[in-house]
Amino acid sequence: MSNLKLDNNRLRDILIQTKVIAVVGHSDNPTRISYQIAQFLRQVGYTVIPVNPMVSEIDGQPCYASLQDIPQSVDLVNVFRRSEYLPEIVSDAIAIDAKTIWAQSGIYDETSAKKALQAGLNVVMDACIKVEYNRLNISR
Repeated sequence: MSNLKLDNNRLRDILIQTKVIAVVGHSDNPTRISYQIAQFLRQVGYTVIPVNPMVSEIDGQPCYASLQDIPQSVDLVNVFRRSEYLPEIVSDAIAIDAKTIWAQSGIYDETSAKKALQAGLNVVMDACIKVEYNRLNISR
């Protein structure tokens, strides 16, 4: 399997070309890491769409129950759910024609990664998008 987290040039391209990020598992609690990283992504210029079936809005922005409920195209799906949820999330990412699936640090499922790759998605797993953004010195 191609591990994009080891390919700095591809990671840089993905982070520069991405405009819209759906954050699956986005918490409305400011002390949670998913909330903090989503805020960071907004601050550096991405459009961030929260996805969490338990929350109707976050900071005045609509929060969607699933990826398929989002009424606009999504470039990258950033996952803050446990690894066992990746098969369903990857299927949904494929269904909405996302370009990239990015599972945060500690989140990895080889079968889901293979499925996403076979569908033509870029796959990054077990890597923090904020850490990689800063490490690669991206400027948008």
